[in-house]
Amino acid sequence: MDTSESSSTQADRSESRTRGPSGTDAPTAGDPPRRGWRRWAMDTRPLRIPAYRRLWSSTIVTAVGSQLTAVAVPKQIYDITHSSAWVGYASLAGLVPMVAFALWGGAVADTVDRRKLLLVTNVGIAVTSLLFWAQAVTGLDSVVVLMVLLALQQAFFGLNSPARTASIARLVPAEQLPAANALGSTVMQTGLVAGPLLAGVLIPVIGLPELYLIDALALCVTVWAVFRLPALPPLGATARRAGLREIAAGFQYISRHKVLLLSFLADIVAMVFGMPRALFPELAAHTYGSYGEGLALGVLFAGIPVGAVLGGLFSGVFSRARRHGWMVIGAVVAWGLAVAGFGLSANLWVAVAFLAVAGVADMVSMVFRGAILLSAATDEMRGRMQGVFTVVVAGGPRLADVLHGTAGSAFGPRAAVAGGGVLVVVVMLALAATVPALRRYRI
Repeated sequence: MDTSESSSTQADRSESRTRGPSGTDAPTAGDPPRRGWRRWAMDTRPLRIPAYRRLWSSTIVTAVGSQLTAVAVPKQIYDITHSSAWVGYASLAGLVPMVAFALWGGAVADTVDRRKLLLVTNVGIAVTSLLFWAQAVTGLDSVVVLMVLLALQQAFFGLNSPARTASIARLVPAEQLPAANALGSTVMQTGLVAGPLLAGVLIPVIGLPELYLIDALALCVTVWAVFRLPALPPLGATARRAGLREIAAGFQYISRHKVLLLSFLADIVAMVFGMPRALFPELAAHTYGSYGEGLALGVLFAGIPVGAVLGGLFSGVFSRARRHGWMVIGAVVAWGLAVAGFGLSANLWVAVAFLAVAGVADMVSMVFRGAILLSAATDEMRGRMQGVFTVVVAGGPRLADVLHGTAGSAFGPRAAVAGGGVLVVVVMLALAATVPALRRYRI
């Protein structure tokens, strides 16, 4: 563990182990060992805690509902403009406010009752979905209106996400954080698979306006679940404001705690060098075109999320591990090797198998990076850590699109993918060797 970690961090972690999650009487230790197939299955202990169960249950509904809107918006923009460029501009219109408000939202989450912040932002997201429905059902057909609504929705999401994730450490004991992260990540990855498939089936049947309405109704479930959470005010007695100084203090905190810095760098390395999705269309058209371009493209995009879901369903294999640092290192290296194997594969189904393995590795990495961010930071900093985490998760793949698109044009898509995977392995091992904080971290 990083020797520069503050004594307050240690005290905060010790308190979370001994007092248990707020508003629950769930056991924090002494659970009997699981036997037989249960050793491999997902660890569901956090679901015994009513508050966490409510938060997680709401995610099941919204994970699919949010993907309906994620499909409907670009579809509607393309129907209006018949231009993929406008679809790209809309993505940028959503990214910028999400990044800005995620950083600010992390600071806000450290200064207010997180339950109240979640209520306000979830209501805001729901109202935005209703406005999406209203413009679609009235036939407004305005790209400007769509982009403004998308920017507003993503701003609310940026405010919501840090508070939502930071709250988990107040609801479950420290040793169950990996299991809680696995439960949440599995639901979100399932939504990434099921949501677009459901949207594709429903669009010809009910149309775009109804997709927006379904998402808005699903968000009402989330609002009710958050309303029933216990109060989550700041633990510190000192009142603070959420301004630029607090945001800067979050980055200073990361720079002083190497294990936190390395957890962010691990994700950046894996995503920027090793996320090959920008090359999927070219690979589907040329390398795997004999299988059918549409089929190839669909299974390539589905490969990583399907693997992540499988990793979550069998997360009992790894979620009880205590050497969180080594789990992150091993997962990122496995991701890089799987991506390199994908790049070297001429057979579509072998390539998809490598992508599925990469998805499993990504799930392991998400689980333990999330656990490190929640356990290695004090509660007064958790919101800001999650704000930075949201930016890294959103920004890394987009940088990867630029990098892989450029490298694919220069060296060919398969060479670019394989080279990126190898680079992930080399850089991650170099970081682990030169900075021991991540290797030493455990709970």
